[in-house]
Amino acid sequence: MKKLEDYVRSIPDYPEKGILFRDITSVLQDKDSLRMSIDQMQSLLDGVDIDVIVGPESRGFIFGVPIAYNLNKAFVPVRKKGKLPCETIETEYALEYGTAAIEMHKDGIKPGQKVAIVDDLIATGGTIEAITKLVESLGGEVVKIIFLIELKGLHGRDKLKGYDVDAVIRYEGK
Repeated sequence: MKKLEDYVRSIPDYPEKGILFRDITSVLQDKDSLRMSIDQMQSLLDGVDIDVIVGPESRGFIFGVPIAYNLNKAFVPVRKKGKLPCETIETEYALEYGTAAIEMHKDGIKPGQKVAIVDDLIATGGTIEAITKLVESLGGEVVKIIFLIELKGLHGRDKLKGYDVDAVIRYEGK
């Protein structure tokens, strides 16, 4: 039986020379690895008291929605600025070159709700750090953050000190 890591495609020199890109489309394209990825990510939430799953577009949707469904929890999307139709809150975060803004609906999180954040990959941690700020500004409590893949060499956990962070697959490099 293959391990989940065996399904992740590694593409050298993409998007630029010296980068080893970890591609999850190969995980999504195979029914066994898709089920395995969702099951293993969901198992990281065993015993964690949560009310809501939050996930950023687009791959946080791919993994967060089935986990929310399986656990009978709500799912709250986080999107790029200008993509949500109702009243939103937003925050900016740093990119390698410049900044970006993300939003969530103002009524997405109620004060006191316990939140798990789900995404496919943690690299530098900037997006997830921004999401924690959005959740907390609405009175939610981030109780767990989970990923399919962690690129340990980019030290994304450093931005998430004080949070319970876990990943199914950990790669030492970038």
